[in-house]
Amino acid sequence: MRIIGLKAALNSNNRYKYKAPEFVVDHLVIGGGFSSRNSEVIHAGIYYPTGSLKESLCIRGRHLLYQYCDVSSVPYRKTGKLIVATDSQKPYIESLYKRIASLEWPAAKIDTGYPPSGSPIPAELISGSEARDLEPDLSPDISAALLSHETGILDSHTLMESLERDVMESENGELVYSTSVVRVDPYDRSRPASGAPDVPLNEEGWVIQMVTRSTSEADSSQGDAFLARNVVNASGLSANLILNSLLPPEKRIPMYYARGSYAAYNGPGVRHVKRLLYPCPDTGKKEKHAFQSLGTHLTLDLNGNIKFGPDLQWISPSGASLPNPEATPVSGDGTSKEVFSYDENDVDFWKQYLVPDDSQIAAVTKAVKQYLPGVDESKFRPDYVGIRPKLVPPWGGFQDFVFRRDRSTDFLEGSGSENKRRNGEMITLLGIESPGLTTSLAIAEKVIGILEHNDDH
Repeated sequence: MRIIGLKAALNSNNRYKYKAPEFVVDHLVIGGGFSSRNSEVIHAGIYYPTGSLKESLCIRGRHLLYQYCDVSSVPYRKTGKLIVATDSQKPYIESLYKRIASLEWPAAKIDTGYPPSGSPIPAELISGSEARDLEPDLSPDISAALLSHETGILDSHTLMESLERDVMESENGELVYSTSVVRVDPYDRSRPASGAPDVPLNEEGWVIQMVTRSTSEADSSQGDAFLARNVVNASGLSANLILNSLLPPEKRIPMYYARGSYAAYNGPGVRHVKRLLYPCPDTGKKEKHAFQSLGTHLTLDLNGNIKFGPDLQWISPSGASLPNPEATPVSGDGTSKEVFSYDENDVDFWKQYLVPDDSQIAAVTKAVKQYLPGVDESKFRPDYVGIRPKLVPPWGGFQDFVFRRDRSTDFLEGSGSENKRRNGEMITLLGIESPGLTTSLAIAEKVIGILEHNDDH
């Protein structure tokens, strides 16, 4: 999410040079959150329903990301990827291949070289023997595979550092580090904004209150506030909490958290691996897009190191349990309406789950042996952990990215539609999990497009 916010900050600064946008970072370094805890894969866009934001933004974002990496010298490599299938799983990858073969490039503003020629997702359906010719370590039980040519890997830390540098070197760009947003209020032009600087704002907007943590033990934290015409809430795991602070209880947005552990591997059974290897997702008895994880897959880094993951473990705040699907009211799309009752001091409960451990190594090994039978459990070691923000509970179906749009006047008493102007918008990005890294630049492009539309009308 920090990548999305960085690019949105840069794009908005280039568009609105006189408005000096700020981007608030709640860590000492860019990427201190879950932007640095992923597979570092540039996805092709294979898995997602036709017409979904995940699909269109993944295809567009992949193009923008490779383009940005070339221009900004961010290291990457197009490794390619195999989605491998047993006999019973062949219909799944055949359906994927059939769907992507008919896709067209998503629409975008005029962009030199876009759309490129050829298919948006170049791929081949190959046999098990052909897959083993490419990757000899694969199990003899693999009877077919989908070969994606556009999948790749990159150095996400270098990407974030490059975007950070772009923002700081732009005319009015400003990044505020080690800072938490503690309160957001709609700006009421008829009353002074408590805690905000004495600057008149003749349009709708928001009062943002922040606390900056000092790096010195001798100094205490410092509070500050400012007025913003528009707000982009790209705060990842906390995005719903900012919005929920403004909403009545019955309209608050639930968030579910999934822990994903990665294991490093240095041992037998993978000596010939050159591509990313993914098993078929487990959809159970649900429709084909309803999986909550892509499975425990093999990825490479730019140094050739191998890691497996992430797995999937649902977590909840201390003292809370996941809702019971038999007893919890759900909407038509399967989204639970039950919200965890967070203690105000426990909103970051998930941080306790970021410490890697070996409790999942046996399960990871079992999953990997389904397609790489030569691996040795004793050669796996815990590496790192990421947390994924989900808008649906474990039994929920497919959930697309959500771009929630609210006006400051929506939260002010007596503000009718006649008083709503073009500014005062908050765009909240919800459920931005995988393929969040790949889609990040396209999401930022879409957000700025929304703000440009407001500015022009």
